[in-house]
Amino acid sequence: MNSSPTLVCVHAHPDDEALFTAGISAHYGARGYNVVLVTCTDGRLGFDAEGRPGSDLEHDSDGTVIARAAELQRAARLAGFTRSITLGYLDSGMLGWPQNRERRAFMNADVEHAARIVASIIDESNGSVVVTYDENGFYGHPDHVQANVVTRRALELSSAAQRLYYPVVPRGVLAEFKSGAETQGVTLPAWILDAVPDIADESVSTVMDVRDYAGQKQSAIAAHASQIDNLDLVTMDPQLFTLLFGTEYYQRAWWRHDSHGDEADLFGGL
Repeated sequence: MNSSPTLVCVHAHPDDEALFTAGISAHYGARGYNVVLVTCTDGRLGFDAEGRPGSDLEHDSDGTVIARAAELQRAARLAGFTRSITLGYLDSGMLGWPQNRERRAFMNADVEHAARIVASIIDESNGSVVVTYDENGFYGHPDHVQANVVTRRALELSSAAQRLYYPVVPRGVLAEFKSGAETQGVTLPAWILDAVPDIADESVSTVMDVRDYAGQKQSAIAAHASQIDNLDLVTMDPQLFTLLFGTEYYQRAWWRHDSHGDEADLFGGL
């Protein structure tokens, strides 16, 4: 069992770790923490080498799996992860896609089975802080929602986990974020534009200053080169990127014992 403090991030697809939580993974990785990434799906329904989305009938799913696996390895290193594990479920695609019906799609996974795997990873790593999406999956993607369900059950099975956090964009910050991007002529990806806008500012428990790691975060996003919908983030001026992505916000969703001291540190008070 690893004796270092351990952060475990449970994400749905390759590139989610770069987009949502690369700031904290780089921050804690630089401080010598054990930082573990669990990616639930193979990302096969992302953009293929020809730029076709997973909904395209000509989409090359097998080629996309290979490309995204290699991208994930590079991005995880850049984002400060010390260990990366892929569970291997099929990408379910967006809600309503025909791939939703695939038996091996993550949205159809046996929750108990998947949760036991995640719990074993948490306990083997001595993971005290766990991060995944909220009950809405941040923007409603079925794989993100399932990641929440699986992780919540894993916490019930785990003996090591002490806290669960959700990455969120509070109401006030989201309005400023969109306005600032529009002023600079930056096109934001759908996962930002579709973020639930009613997260109250007071629901944020932890504000992480990750400006020192904004460059690593941008490089990790760039490592997922096949995902062309994030191109504006990759080519964004580094100063603007730091302004928009240099702070990450988290909501404490579950804790085993009384929590305090985590206003600026997910491990604060542990």
